[in-house]
Amino acid sequence: MPSHGPRESGGLWEYSEEYGIGGFGPMSDSSPRVRAAQARAAKRWYVYLILCRNGAVYTGIARNVDVRYAQHVAGTGARYTRANPPRRLLVKFACVNQSEAGRIEAAIKKLAATEKRKLIGKTSAEVRKILLV
Repeated sequence: MPSHGPRESGGLWEYSEEYGIGGFGPMSDSSPRVRAAQARAAKRWYVYLILCRNGAVYTGIARNVDVRYAQHVAGTGARYTRANPPRRLLVKFACVNQSEAGRIEAAIKKLAATEKRKLIGKTSAEVRKILLV
C-alpha cells in the first residue's frame, strides 16, 4: 500500500493509511535489519516424519524438507538414519517458527511408532492442537 506523508528523519517510521488516519507505523523496507527479520519470518520451519527400513519412524525439523530428506538418503543426515536408512518421507507439518517446530518434534519423539503413524493425514493445525496442549 502506498505511504502518505513524510518519513521521519531516522527512517524507521512513516505515515501510512494502513495504520489509520494520522497513524504512524513501522516501515517495511527501512533498513537491512528490518528486511532480514522479514526474510527470516517468511521462511517456514517444518517437522517431518520418515519411515526407515527397519520400520521405525524418524522425526526431524528443517526449513527445506526435500533437501534434508536427500541428506538422510545420501547418508549425510542424522546418525540414526545412517544406521537405519530411510524408506520414504511420510509427512511434513508446517510450523510458525523454529521454536514451535522444536516443541512439536519433541512431543512427537515421545510417542510410540504406532501413535506417530496416526499423525499421517493430519493437518499442521490438527497436530498442533493434539500435541501442544
